[in-house]
Amino acid sequence: MAVFESASFDDHELVSFVSDRESGLRAIIAIHSTVLGPAGGGVRMYPYPSSSEALHDVLRLSRAMTCKIALLGLPAGGGKTVVIGDPRQDKSEAVLEALGRAVEQLGGRYICAEDVGTTPEDMAVIRRTTTYVTGLPDQGGDTSPLTGYGVFHAIRAAVRHRLGRESLDGVTVAIQGAGGVGRSLAPHLAAAGARVSIADVVPETARRVAEDVGGAAVSPETILSLDVDVLAPCAMGAVLNDETLPGIRAAIVCGGANNQLEDDRHGEALHERGILFVPDYVANSGGVISGAAGLMGLGEGEARKRAEEIYGTCVRVFERAERDGVSTSLAAEEMAREIVEAAAARRN
Repeated sequence: MAVFESASFDDHELVSFVSDRESGLRAIIAIHSTVLGPAGGGVRMYPYPSSSEALHDVLRLSRAMTCKIALLGLPAGGGKTVVIGDPRQDKSEAVLEALGRAVEQLGGRYICAEDVGTTPEDMAVIRRTTTYVTGLPDQGGDTSPLTGYGVFHAIRAAVRHRLGRESLDGVTVAIQGAGGVGRSLAPHLAAAGARVSIADVVPETARRVAEDVGGAAVSPETILSLDVDVLAPCAMGAVLNDETLPGIRAAIVCGGANNQLEDDRHGEALHERGILFVPDYVANSGGVISGAAGLMGLGEGEARKRAEEIYGTCVRVFERAERDGVSTSLAAEEMAREIVEAAAARRN
């Protein structure tokens, strides 16, 4: 693997390859930036087909975390961990404890939390071998509810900007993924009058969520190409790519999944087609607020208010993109980089 030559490298401060023979742990910890403070980011466990794909994912995820946290105004940087393995078969207490030891060796430069394939209970196991972990069961644990709530407000901002509508009443939304975030987002949309369609790789899960909100369950094969106002990707990343983009008919793409763009150029492609894309690290930043709430001493009400402010962040991204004549993905990244660079200048 050529780390420095990777298109996703982006001058990461640290990339650590972790191996533990006894437990079978294979992981990569990436710290993109600590300019604003210790790097924060979740632990994702996924059966990557190759270590190169795992590296690509962790580099993109950690870079997105830097942007996400910078735009939130939090005193932290961006990092991420990927564990190579199927969480249903390969996860064990030994694996998690070994990962905790690796995080501890970084001396506080990186603080981990839950992500895809891990749970608050897993963070409690990791806590046995490191103090640098958040998202524990007694700290609110599951970040999905606040993530979904933040995505809801991002959709409100996008609908107002792109469709000129103050209300979501009658707005059609297709949610890809009925996991924690999709399941949390759907009730907010339905309560606001939106008409929801939802799909999941487990059809029964989508059916239950659809029944709960008076929506429709559709197949995973058709969800991305539905003729709707808003497409909300809330499953795995890289869903916006050369194969799927031609079929997207939504006016807005705004969801909770990380790394929705397979490549940066796909953000430009959406812009050229007149589709308003809300950068995922803006829309889903409620998860960071939830994870940081315990560390920052935020109560539930204050954390929800922070998530509601995602609406205003979206507005600023839209205005910057229009002012500069660029895509929203580029505008958001430039805004985040300016925040980091200003902090680096002050520190120097």
